[in-house]
Parts: sequence; structure tokens; C-alpha cells
Amino acid sequence: MTTTTPAETGRAEVQVTTFGYLHGDPPAGAHIVLDLRHHFRDPHAVRGLRDLTARDAEVRAAVLATAGIRPLIDATGAAVLAYLSGPSAGPVMVAVGCAGGRHRAATVGSVLAAMLADLDVPVTLAHRDIAKAVVQR
Repeated sequence: MTTTTPAETGRAEVQVTTFGYLHGDPPAGAHIVLDLRHHFRDPHAVRGLRDLTARDAEVRAAVLATAGIRPLIDATGAAVLAYLSGPSAGPVMVAVGCAGGRHRAATVGSVLAAMLADLDVPVTLAHRDIAKAVVQR
């Protein structure tokens, strides 16, 4: 998802990258890293959701119904806006990770990027690990 360029708005671009810790470390240089592994219910544990991704409505609904997820997205959005308002504002990188990068991280990253885009913040979204095979654990 790309909305506008920083030159068009005069505001720095935000890059949201989702990932799975089981596939590697968070993207280097991230200003904000959200680790969703330990505090939020994992759709991977639900047999009917395990092989789906955040591109599926059932997964998005399950993640967004998890207590604490929506306040975390709102707080992260506020933090991004704070970074952008700084005196030496530059591009802001946000990394959102869960175990495999297919469910929680991809949903939260997508909603965050959409929220920022709705606020006319230039944002790009990349799902680093969403297409990788389900990690058997």
C-alpha cells in the first residue's frame, strides 16, 4: 500500500514491515518494534486458522478481537505521529513481529498502515514472511 510520496505532503514516509521471529530477526533500523508473540493469542493454535493468513477475514477478525490489540494499534499510531513531529523528522520504520509473521503481525501491520494512510501519512507496507510456509511447532 503506497499512498502519497513525502514530497507531496511534506511529511516523512512511514515504512511498516511485518515479520515472523521464527524466520529471522526484526528488520534492521526499525524505530519501533512490536513483539506480539507473548502477550496476544496466536491464531496458529486454532486448527481452522493455522494455514490461513491475515489476508483471510477469519484471521483478521480473530486477531482484532483479541483484548489489547486495538489499543496497541492506536498507541503505535500515536507514537509514529510523535516521531514524525520531531524537529529532525525523517522516515519512520515500524516492525511488527509475531512467531511466523502470517497472522498477528500481518493483521496489526495492515491495520496500522491503513490507519496512518487515513490520516494522510505517506506509508508503505511490506509483509516479509506472510507467504512463507507455516512453521510447525
